[in-house]
Amino acid sequence: MKEIPFTAIGGLEVGHAHNLAGPTGVTVIISKMGAAVGVDVRGGAPGTRETDLLDPVNLAQEAHGIFLAGGSAFGLDAAAGIMQYLEEREIGFDVQVTRVPIVCGAVLFDLALGDHNIRPDKEMGYEACVNAETGGDVQGNVGAGAGASVGKIYGMSRAMKGGFGSCAMAENDLKVGALVAVNCLGHVMDPETGQRLAGPLGEGMETVEDTEAIMLNAFSNKKNLFSGNTTIGVVATNARFNKTEATKLASMAQNGYARTIRPAHTMYDGDTVFAMSTGDIQADLSVVGFLAANAMEKAVVAAVRNAGSLGGLKCFADLYATSGG
Repeated sequence: MKEIPFTAIGGLEVGHAHNLAGPTGVTVIISKMGAAVGVDVRGGAPGTRETDLLDPVNLAQEAHGIFLAGGSAFGLDAAAGIMQYLEEREIGFDVQVTRVPIVCGAVLFDLALGDHNIRPDKEMGYEACVNAETGGDVQGNVGAGAGASVGKIYGMSRAMKGGFGSCAMAENDLKVGALVAVNCLGHVMDPETGQRLAGPLGEGMETVEDTEAIMLNAFSNKKNLFSGNTTIGVVATNARFNKTEATKLASMAQNGYARTIRPAHTMYDGDTVFAMSTGDIQADLSVVGFLAANAMEKAVVAAVRNAGSLGGLKCFADLYATSGG
């Protein structure tokens, strides 16, 4: 398979907006024609908007925008700006008097890094939509990944910078891609090499420790010591699926989290994946599912590899640049 830009999937526009003084931000994925969308929420501490609408038994069959944002529950305010942008362009579900955009989203907790009073809001959501008009595949400290961090089991003083990552692939006419903001409790590893890329730093601040081993050594501690996590992402394909099939696709894409984040889906993460189907290519759901998991896996790795140090947090390059890691 060959790598392609995420927006080459077709029918989708991607835009980011952020404030690095937060730091925090928003990423929006717009489907002006509407896309079949499913969702899979596995973490124990999710923050989401309109995910009940995506239940296959419910009325709406398409969504027009998906957003990923920082700011914890406050970041859900970004949806108002996205809805305004889409309504102005007459994009949405026709209710005769107007069109109501179907906008779903998820948020991550980034309030502990920098100024917690700076959060995604209506204006930032609108700005992300405007930025989607020009697009561009950017990664690292952008959009929903601007304030992301990983490995906070020892607290922020020994955490590392997370970020935003993307990966998309094509095989003949079939295209599959993933976008993700990585802000997990656990450490992030490269499944191809087994290397721990980012996570809780050792006392010398030069090595990444094993989060699962740390948790196992304190298994009887039931206090909530690990607040402020969650990895949120989107997979998309130009294969034709309905809402039920898109829901299954989102579920299969969660395997990308499980391969790269140790541990994933904890009670202290709100791990969520949306899936979008935009095209008319005929493809087997199981095939697209494992490709989506592969794309998500690579997007998670890209997120931490492209993150830059910020707010006093070290990044991947700080630990591995000189060694070629």
